[in-house]
Formats: sequence, structure tokens, C-alpha cells
Amino acid sequence: MIEHQEIAYLGHVELGTPKIEESLWFFKELMGMSEVARDGDSVYLRVWAEHDLTTLKLTAAPEAGIRHIGWRAMSADALERRAKALEATGQGIGWIEGDVGHGPAYQFRMPAGHLMEVYWDRELYEADPELKPYYKNMPQRMPSHGAGIRKLDHLHVLTDDVPANRGFLADELGFKLRENIVLDDGREISSWNSVSPIVHEIAVSLDAVVGARGRLHHVGWLCDNREDVLRAADIMAENGIFIETGPGKHKISHQYFMYVYEPGGNRIELVTQGYLIFEPDWKTVTWTEADRRDGQAWGLRMPASFHAYGTPEVDLESAEQREIPIARLG
Repeated sequence: MIEHQEIAYLGHVELGTPKIEESLWFFKELMGMSEVARDGDSVYLRVWAEHDLTTLKLTAAPEAGIRHIGWRAMSADALERRAKALEATGQGIGWIEGDVGHGPAYQFRMPAGHLMEVYWDRELYEADPELKPYYKNMPQRMPSHGAGIRKLDHLHVLTDDVPANRGFLADELGFKLRENIVLDDGREISSWNSVSPIVHEIAVSLDAVVGARGRLHHVGWLCDNREDVLRAADIMAENGIFIETGPGKHKISHQYFMYVYEPGGNRIELVTQGYLIFEPDWKTVTWTEADRRDGQAWGLRMPASFHAYGTPEVDLESAEQREIPIARLG
């Protein structure tokens, strides 16, 4: 059991894409991100309000999906403690020297197979003169194009065992279980977990595909307000981007949302607002099948693809699928 907070925040994600140029166009022109570096098959991007140099590593790959997830530790000592603890679980891989934007990191895998790393040293972004912000407490000038997303918000990953994987996050990284969904048969099929006052930096849900490992449901990016989500919907529609569902409002997290597929195939969520948790004795909010039967806030029902699609993509017609009620995700 971790007595003190060891993980500070979700630092960065690496996404694979089989359409690197199209994906770059999406993130730069439509989402409003800027490029800060290139290394081999990878391009490093940032969002204007983030102080870290980069939070998205986009890599050319045979298929879409999450390649790794980076968590920043609270301190150099916290990093050393987590490395030792993770090594003892048998899930540890070992140290790497670092990457663009951060120093040495200890890599490991969740039981579901997702590659993660914890690091401490990071590079702060320094804006060029033409991008110096008006506000001294912001790292970069607000972009004048695209959706104008503000920061990396959260991840949602898929697994064959929700309790085991969210338990791993709690025991080894100190995540707190904020909300979850439990079916009438007792199966926990989704959990929302965080180390900060937001409802989740990472959600874990049951994969509809039996035998699939390490799949991504979506990456969430924060907008300033509801109007920005609505504006983003027009931007996506006008540029031929598939909108899977939304805009709408989640019951869980209370965030306003929209889900799209970027050209490489990864599901992307644009979100805003939501509630914050400051109580040290927060009691997990558990949702039942009855609670979820009427869909999201205001009755919006998620499409079937929302409960089955993930990356890397699998052939759903030939794959064995679990019987999961439509109330599965929120």
C-alpha cells in the first residue's frame, strides 16, 4: 500500500499510426498542436497550455494503438521507489536513458500488456519570440487555428480483467478508484482512476474481444469549455473526420464530450469541465446496470462501435466476443 502520492500526473502518450502524414495533419491542423521534434519514425507534438516540452509522440507503425504511456513521478526519490516496487512485481522491464522531453525512465507493463514508464526529469517548453504568450503564467501563445485543445487529459485502456489491472494501478502507482461499473452478475467492467483531483487520468474497461491484449479505447484531450467542443465538431465535420458520437455529456465524470477517429484509426475524445475530488475519504461511486440503462446524461445512447472498437483493430466478425450488456461503458 502506498502511503504518499508517488505519481504526479499523466506526462505523455505514444500513439502508433499507419498513416503518419494524415495523422500529423489531424493533430496539427485540426487539434491545434505544434511540432517540437522528430526522431526516426516519430514526431513529437505539444499543446499550447502544457509546460512540458511534449505530451504526444506519434510514431509510424503497421497498425494504430497505444505504444507507451508516461507518468511523471513526484520526485527523483519517488521514481526510485516505484522502480524497485515495480521490479518486485515481475512486471518490470528496466531502465531507459530517456526520450525527447524527459530523462531516465523505468519501464514496465500492466498485467493487460500496456507498456508504461515512470520518469522524473523533464524538459520545460521555452517559446520562441513569435510564440511568447501575453499571459506570463502560460508557456505559449494560444493557437489561432484548430480546436485549440488545452492539455492531455486522460487515457482509456482495454483489458481482460478490470479488477486485476486497476488493482495494479492502485497498489503499485497509488491510483484511487473514483467511479466504476459493476454488472448484476458481480463483474466490474469499467473503472475510473486518478492520482489528482480529476476523476480519472486513466480508465480501465473490459475488452469485448476475448484474448486481445494492450488495446486502446481512446485518448482524451481537454478543451476550455462546451462551446469549444461544439466548435470542434464543426471543424471535424468540415474536414471529413468521422464523429463516432457526441457532443454530449457523460454521467460519469460529468464531462462534455465528443469522440472522433483520427486518420490512423485511434479514437480521440475532446472533453471539457467535469467535477473535481478533494475529499481524502472519497467513497467510490458504483454504477449498476439499472443506472446505465438510459445511457448518458440526457438519454444519449452510445453506438455499438463504442463498446467493441479499439486499437489495434481486430476483425470483430471472426473474433470471439464477450457477452457484455450495452450499459458497459459510460
